[in-house]
Amino acid sequence: MTTLLICLSIATLMPILAKAPLAYAMNKSEGGYDNKHPRAQQAGLTGFGARAKAAHENCFEALIMFTPGVLACAITNTIGPVITSLAIAFVIARTVYLLAYWYNIHVLRSTAWAVGFVCSLALLFFAIPF
Repeated sequence: MTTLLICLSIATLMPILAKAPLAYAMNKSEGGYDNKHPRAQQAGLTGFGARAKAAHENCFEALIMFTPGVLACAITNTIGPVITSLAIAFVIARTVYLLAYWYNIHVLRSTAWAVGFVCSLALLFFAIPF
């Protein structure tokens, strides 16, 4: 259970951590970081900045898929090596996803996304009592 909660905590912090490269890109853009209109500034980013924004936003989407699976496993007491491995694999895949997105390695990014997605679905599947 502890590993699941650690993985859930990491996944919850990931969107916040993924904001750092986005903030960096915003700060490097003309005029610096626009704290009065950050969303408008983000919409105009290109290259690395646009990828950082997309990676940041996708962290929230992934969290929405991962959290129910972890909670369902905890509620149904479906915890074991497979569940723990799926949660760890999700965190690793999402970390690889971020790095691949920032460095524009599209095939690795898509593969990491798919692994994270499958892990989230598998957690939900294993929580269903048969």
